[in-house]
Amino acid sequence: MARIEFQEAPVYSKARVAGHPLHPMLVAFPIAGYTGTLVGLIVYAVRDGQFWLNFSILMNVVGVAGAVLAALPGLVDLAAGIPKGHPAKRVGMRHAALNVLSLALFAIVLGVYASHWNGPARSATLGITLAAIGVASMLAAGFLGWSLVQDHHVGVRSDAERGGTEWSADVHGAHQSHRR
Repeated sequence: MARIEFQEAPVYSKARVAGHPLHPMLVAFPIAGYTGTLVGLIVYAVRDGQFWLNFSILMNVVGVAGAVLAALPGLVDLAAGIPKGHPAKRVGMRHAALNVLSLALFAIVLGVYASHWNGPARSATLGITLAAIGVASMLAAGFLGWSLVQDHHVGVRSDAERGGTEWSADVHGAHQSHRR
């Protein structure tokens, strides 16, 4: 069986609004939510203020809901946007797996602490541990997401397609470069 060479094959997002990929727009919500959850739990453990526990619960809701919303267009892009056998497919699968791990960990944290909205939790140790692992997983997933764009040029159009040598963002399906 002949190996298909994908190194120069363009890969573009299938989940878009007005030509803009949805997944990169939505990932800021779980990043902020997960980070806020971890910070809130650490401050709660140190200062023991109910405000910080409530803050971490609220940020966790934002993170988990945001992750689910970001995952939907991400899944569409992975399934329909990256061809089978393309080197980016494997990176995308790892990116997705790490994000699912983060989502699962933060969903557990939410399940453990959500019932403590009106009263203190005995300890924040479990939440801090799971949230720290979740943030580490999120950071690793973010690195792989960066690799999809920078190394595999997912969602990036090349001027080489028009005879140039610079890379440019895919804007509304047009080939526009950002030259200085």
